[in-house]
This record gives sequence, structure tokens and C-alpha cells, in this order.
Amino acid sequence: MMLAAKIAAAGASLYGARAVYVSMPDVGVRSKLRQLFAAGGLCTKRKGHKGKEIRTYPAIRRVSIYQDCIQAVFMLPDGLDPGAVLKHAWLFRQGFGEHIELAGTAKTFILTIYRLEVQQFDYELEEAQVAAAGMHLPIYVGRSRRGPEVYDMAEHPHLLIAGETGSGKSVALRSILTTLIKVVPPEKLRLLCADMKRSEFHLFRQIAEQVVVEPLQLETMLMKVRRELRKRGDQLDAAGVANIVDLPERERPPFIVVAIDEVALLKKEADIMAVIDEIGAIGRALGVFLILSMQRPDADVLDGKLKNNLTVRMAFRHADEINSRITLGSGEAAQIKQSEKGRMVFKLDGWRYAQAPYLDIPKARALLEPHKRPEETSASPGAPSEDQDYEWGGLE
Repeated sequence: MMLAAKIAAAGASLYGARAVYVSMPDVGVRSKLRQLFAAGGLCTKRKGHKGKEIRTYPAIRRVSIYQDCIQAVFMLPDGLDPGAVLKHAWLFRQGFGEHIELAGTAKTFILTIYRLEVQQFDYELEEAQVAAAGMHLPIYVGRSRRGPEVYDMAEHPHLLIAGETGSGKSVALRSILTTLIKVVPPEKLRLLCADMKRSEFHLFRQIAEQVVVEPLQLETMLMKVRRELRKRGDQLDAAGVANIVDLPERERPPFIVVAIDEVALLKKEADIMAVIDEIGAIGRALGVFLILSMQRPDADVLDGKLKNNLTVRMAFRHADEINSRITLGSGEAAQIKQSEKGRMVFKLDGWRYAQAPYLDIPKARALLEPHKRPEETSASPGAPSEDQDYEWGGLE
């Protein structure tokens, strides 16, 4: 009887230990990941002995438990497309909830599961300046759970911003351009704006080289950009370098940023779209960059070539998963709530949720006031005279 009691006690102890082990976050996360890999078909397949199919799933290398998050690192088997993992981001949301981030390379992915969401906050220039230190062309995104989010457009060219009315898209665009003007020395930046809705870029008049509001004005402006592309290409060829940042600083022309709001209104303007496509294809090396924004993503505008060249995406709330997939290739932007103004899916080397800062018009106007040129008279706002040209530096 004594022996039987000891065996029973030992069995109960082992059962209790196993229950604790299985309930540990490490084990639970690993088990859930394996289930999601199987549910999404995230594996390679090959024929084995007697034609039996052998499936190889990602290997979970590490699960780390932190105070504010859980982080899982997994490695893809050779032959599994990393894009397939990113396209199944919705699957990881289903398994682990809304507050996750997924980032990876060709082989290694990191899934971060957060306990809290990012909070709304007001724009602070000092934070943007510190985060942007050392960058050629800093794009201040806002904050994610890892802290301030900023990247160098000179390394990651061309930005697409999309989101419904009231989602925070316009405020984010305002803060991005304000930060560029405040942080980048004026002799190193030329800003060109096209305001197709006549509602967003009035703050940047007398600061930008030009703010146009009509397709014909934009076409004239872009033709001059095209000529500048040719000149810069000749300059790089003569110097034997591949990028303007490789030129000696005294010979380096300024960066040009072409910001176009509501670019979807231009889809029937073939000549304009042709230049936009050209900038997307060759602009990075020549120091010419696009920031394109639209309320509703349009598949006719974002054709394969242009979309592939817009390497960075900021997707605010979208009406449905179809629109979100046009912008991101996945449906996360449709899950953002209407109350979550300024919340976005930020896509760069994977995707993560971020919060754009709130910058109202009076505060932006006060920040921009020192950068304004004396007011110029013209027939209509933003309309160039026929003989107007730009002095973008570096080339005559």
C-alpha cells in the first residue's frame, strides 16, 4: 500500500509539472506557431520514400519573454518564399491577436506579440530631430512599440501613403514634410508639391519650390524634373559613380522630393503617369524621390511596375481587405478601427503597427514660418510663368 501511494504521488507530481510546462508562454507560442504554419500551408514539399509527401515547416529557433512582449524567431526552410509568410500576416493576427508585428528577411523572421497598443501622441520636433540624426533624407513616421520610427528615404526610395478620410493620412503627410523642411538643410532639399484636391499643401507655399493644383501645371513641373533626371544621369556617368551620395559634397545636387496628394485623380493623365513611373524606376540613384498619397488605393494607378518601386508603405484605415491588399498585399489596414486615428500599418522590411504624430495646422504653420520666402505675386497659386525654371544645383 505504501509503494502504491508513493507511485500515485509521483504520478500526480509529474502530471502537475507537465501541466505547468505546457502552460508556459514559450511552449504555448511554439505550439500555436506550428498550428499556424500548418493551417497556412507555410512549408516546402517534396517526394520521399515510395512517393510519400514530406513537408518541411519553419524551424522555431527562439521564444523570448519580455515585460511588454513575447518575441519568437523562426527560420524558413530553403525554397519557401518569404513573401508567402508576409501575405499570411492575417493568420498570425488570428492566432495571437491584433497587437503583433512581423518582420523578416529571406531566411529569418521575428514575430513580436505585444501586450499593449501604441498610444496617440502630439508631434514634437525634438523627438523627430533626434531620431533623424545622421540621415540624408529622414522620413519621420511616428512611434511604434519599439519607439520612434524613422528611416532614410535615400536608402529606401519612394513612399505610398493611403487611408480613408479621417484616418490620419493627411496629418501624417503634413508631419513628414514639416520634418523634412526642419531637419534637412535648405541647400540640400528641393520640395515640389502637387495638391490635386486643393486642400493639403497650402502650408508649404513659399517654402516648396512650387505648389501646383492643376494637371497641366503638374505636367509642366514634371517635364522639368525629367530634364533634371537626364542631367543628373550624365553627371553620374561622367564622374563614374552610381549614386549622387557618392559624389563629392561640393558637386552633389540637392535631393528632390516630389509630393503628390490624391495621385489617383491622375490615372487618365498618361504623360504625367509616365514621368511618375520614370522617377519610381530610376530616381533613387539620381536623388529624386516620390511621396504619393491617396484616399482609396486604385489598382489602375498602382500597377505592378510603380507599386514595386514604392518600397515603403504607410497604410491607415482602409474600407475593406480588397483595398488593403492593393496597398499592402495583405488585409491588416482594414482591421484598424475608426476610433484609431493616426494608426497605420507601416511596411518596410516586414510590417508593424505605428502611430503617426498629431500635428495640427496652427502648430505646423508656426514651425514652418521661419522657412518661408517673401510672398510672390502670380496669376494663380502655384502657376509657373512660361519662362520659369528651377536652379536645383550641381548642373547648369
